[in-house]
Amino acid sequence: MAFIKIQKTQAEDPIVREHARDFHGLVAELSHEDPMSRRWAARDLAECPEATAALVERLKQERDISVREVIFTSLTHIGHFAAVLGLVEFLHSEDAALRNGAIDALKQMPEEVAPVMHGMLRDADSDVRIFAVNILESLRHPLVESWLIEVIESDPHVNVCATAVDLLGEVGSTAAREALLGLKERFPGEPYVHFAADLALRRIDEG
Repeated sequence: MAFIKIQKTQAEDPIVREHARDFHGLVAELSHEDPMSRRWAARDLAECPEATAALVERLKQERDISVREVIFTSLTHIGHFAAVLGLVEFLHSEDAALRNGAIDALKQMPEEVAPVMHGMLRDADSDVRIFAVNILESLRHPLVESWLIEVIESDPHVNVCATAVDLLGEVGSTAAREALLGLKERFPGEPYVHFAADLALRRIDEG
């Protein structure tokens, strides 16, 4: 998903607003029947950290793709802990587009996501744990390797471990070697896990 860059402009509003262009007016505008009005309200609320809850709530019911994209961009721009928690909530959504939008947004927020990553990797839903590993792929955080090692050492689900070992093959160092060998022992009957672990070990040895 391509996020819309937020830019301030002195140009006149392209729409006629029903509410004042203050915090309360913009929040009210999020429920406007016109998608363009909702989109511009979401854009302007990027400068209002206190709008996080309203943006997350709107995202739960928003069906217009362009409005969703602006809300995701605004939440990323706000970037505080409440925005991260709101986005993490959508990893449990049955709506694939909403879920993927949240994943893409979280990838843009390495420092903000770091405090909740451990919880995401321990989520009861194995799909959410896989999404968390996918977020790690773009996170560029110094703890990425440590988190991945923890996954392959302790996660009981083979698909989660397979996703993690694939990424370790790209970012792993000698610190991951023991965990990779242990992974093969934990899943003796999983050919792909053995293949991916051996590949990661070979890349570490060659690197």
